[in-house]
Amino acid sequence: MSYKHLFSRALSAAPDRLHFAAHSHHLWPDASHDGHMAAWTDAAHLADHKWGVVMGTLWSEAQGHIATELALPDPSTISFSSNTHDFLVRIMSAIDRAPVRVLSTDGEFHSFRRQMARWVESGKIIWKQVPAAALLAEAQQGGYDLIFASHVLFNSGRIVDFAPLAALAEPKGPWVVIDGYHGFMAIPTHLGDVSDRIFYMSGGYKYAMAGEGVCFLHAPPGFALRPQITGWYAEFDDLALPPDSIGYAPDGRRFLGSTFDPSGLYRFCAVRNMLDIEGLTTEVISDYVTRLQQQFLSKLNVPQMQIVNPLGDKPHARFLALKGPRASQIHATLAQHQVVTDVRGDVLRFGFGIYQDEKDVDQLHEILKLID
Repeated sequence: MSYKHLFSRALSAAPDRLHFAAHSHHLWPDASHDGHMAAWTDAAHLADHKWGVVMGTLWSEAQGHIATELALPDPSTISFSSNTHDFLVRIMSAIDRAPVRVLSTDGEFHSFRRQMARWVESGKIIWKQVPAAALLAEAQQGGYDLIFASHVLFNSGRIVDFAPLAALAEPKGPWVVIDGYHGFMAIPTHLGDVSDRIFYMSGGYKYAMAGEGVCFLHAPPGFALRPQITGWYAEFDDLALPPDSIGYAPDGRRFLGSTFDPSGLYRFCAVRNMLDIEGLTTEVISDYVTRLQQQFLSKLNVPQMQIVNPLGDKPHARFLALKGPRASQIHATLAQHQVVTDVRGDVLRFGFGIYQDEKDVDQLHEILKLID
């Protein structure tokens, strides 16, 4: 079975490319083009009045798709921004003590690590990093205002069980923030039992297939009610307040900023509707990707490189990570053969998606044979 027909525009744009970086910049399906064009059409026809659509039916539809995917009981806890870093800054700004005591894994993404390091430098935070396996035990020791962890660690593909962390969360602190970027629409994720305790953020750049500019945050009720970093959209329901009053929406919109590019929302909804029509749930896509990963591993023979996240019975990341001294060299050689992968230090990652099929994996193996 192949789903390449759903990606005809992206695949025909570079027909000789083998794109094995779905975990990085996932190729866009044709439906995203339709959504993008719908954004332009609404802007042309409605002009200023497009915001009635964006903040109305489109906003609600996007919230509904996310709530369905994550089994969230209330879609109104969801807000949107152009990137997840924006949400991190707003959450941190709502903590009214200094320095803020932060605990995280030692495998978080560069954007988080850079921001934490700068805040440490400025004296705003005290930050402790621990291996993922030690995170829960350290969190249970107490003394932290914010506990941050990726659901799926971007480098190794390790999956973090955040349910025990959620049990520690309280409105007064600590707050638990889960970076779901490598989990959302990659592995089945149900937040219903912890939705009242954790923050969860992700976006469209990867497995949601909607591109950049459409990130979201689920914010538990009662937590971080008044972010210091805020814009006028955060009081959208209360514009009649006196000029000296700073009101906040009672739901997830309290984390909003100001005017934004809504085209990502159009793309995201178009892609989700396409997946619904095709019957492509996260479970179905994960099964398809797992078969491709199994095929890849069955013939894999790359000296001096070891698989970091082998397949098992548990849910698995959409990428396979190989670690070793040849990571950068292999990545560069593959690029010369128009094979797109991703390298982080000594870790080479191969990302899989539904725009690939068995022939692509066979072709990848043939190219890998050419590498000394």
